[in-house]
Amino acid sequence: MPPAAVVSAVSPPRVARNGLALTAVCLVALMFGLEISSVPVILPTLERELGTGFQDAQWIMNAYTLACTSVLMAAGTLADRFGRRRMLVLCLWVFGLASLACGLAEDASLLIAARFVQGVGAGAMMICQFAILSHQFREPAARARAFAVWGVIAGVGLGFGPMVGALILAVADWRWVFLVHVPLTLLTLVLLRLSVQESRDPAAHRLDIAGMVTLTLSVFALVYFITQGTENGFGTPAMLGWAGLALAGMLLFIVVERRSAHPMFDFSVFRIQRFNGALMGSIGMNFSFWPFMIYLPLYFQAGLGYDTLTTGGALLAYTLPTLLVPPLAERLALRYGAERIIPLGLGLMGAGFLAMAAANGAGHPSILLVLISCVIAGVGLALTNSPTTNTTTGSVSADRAGMASGIDLSARLITLALNIALMGLVLLLGIGQHLAEWLPDSAPLATLSQDIAAGKLDVLAVPAIAQAALRHGTGWAMLYAGVGAGGLALLSGYFFRRGA
Repeated sequence: MPPAAVVSAVSPPRVARNGLALTAVCLVALMFGLEISSVPVILPTLERELGTGFQDAQWIMNAYTLACTSVLMAAGTLADRFGRRRMLVLCLWVFGLASLACGLAEDASLLIAARFVQGVGAGAMMICQFAILSHQFREPAARARAFAVWGVIAGVGLGFGPMVGALILAVADWRWVFLVHVPLTLLTLVLLRLSVQESRDPAAHRLDIAGMVTLTLSVFALVYFITQGTENGFGTPAMLGWAGLALAGMLLFIVVERRSAHPMFDFSVFRIQRFNGALMGSIGMNFSFWPFMIYLPLYFQAGLGYDTLTTGGALLAYTLPTLLVPPLAERLALRYGAERIIPLGLGLMGAGFLAMAAANGAGHPSILLVLISCVIAGVGLALTNSPTTNTTTGSVSADRAGMASGIDLSARLITLALNIALMGLVLLLGIGQHLAEWLPDSAPLATLSQDIAAGKLDVLAVPAIAQAALRHGTGWAMLYAGVGAGGLALLSGYFFRRGA
């Protein structure tokens, strides 16, 4: 048989396998995005069905985020050593079974625990899929197309997650927001078995267990201090102990990484000003946009009185630009440089939140102005996201690109976890400040603030006061997000100018 005939006989199955492999990896990205953006929509429903409070809602989101952070670096090393497909299959089983446990949970504690396990599987899945795509599509043009398709599907998961969550609530039970991942996981496992070739890295480094443990411990302790301090008092010995544990964990992490032969974080990259400028973009997106999404459904439903489906549609205005604008962001970054587009995106994001706060300050907030502000913030995030990822990895040498990508993703998830807690604290302070103007000094403001922040407006004899307090507190959170994103835009521009 001539060589051309051999090629023609072999190529179709390879093309088909690559198509199935890309479908499997895209399903992984879709599930990861849905779990971030669809769950906030059901938090008010969980308060009614499971009796969750405000802190429970924070931990339902943060358990997933903290777990993702804790396994990022370990998953990449283990996948390189024992096989990327094998690791992804294992993580999919963990994710699918944890999703089943989330859907069957009968109380908040079980749901939070299942969310943590789900986050372990999700974080490891995200790392494995990049290595599999790179190995499966070795030709540059095919690899570029594969990553472009992957990016669109990942954007669909994040952008349409709120609408998916709202539709599930409209036609079924909140549990299906989690249970829908069980059949999707099984389908992905079948596709992986049919298409993905196993791959390893013989030169894989040793697992940095000490760095992983100290970083996770430090972030968890700090989030626990911020979240629980509102209830227990920040000055109590127990809370100060958690704060001390966070500081000690971070110091130990720095010492361990500086002494490690193969550290998770190579601190020398922070001497590269271009890397720092892009990293401000990673931090800025998760300082403002994604944490605020946790509280936006509550604002729309309890603060403005929308039903679940209308809330899902309103949230679409917030997330849809993250799907539509990235191609424009790439072209702008190529033409004008990431050093201009990243600060611009952060500044636009900050302007969106400040406009949202201004619209919220009216006696009867205009839904049109609120939605326009949401679109502006979403456009700002979309302008920031893709150039940030490309610049963090492109500003270091090729042999350190994986490590730089790990720092970028870790910075995003750690900032997200911390700012879910910090933004919640700002929200509670704003609610308490408004209640103090209307209620007597003897009123339990801290308890009432947490109930109102969870959407329980009937805790006051006059629900309108509770609704106004919720809007007031959300306005504080909007200002926090806007000022933070604007400040990081200035800091990003500063680092880029120094690098130039």
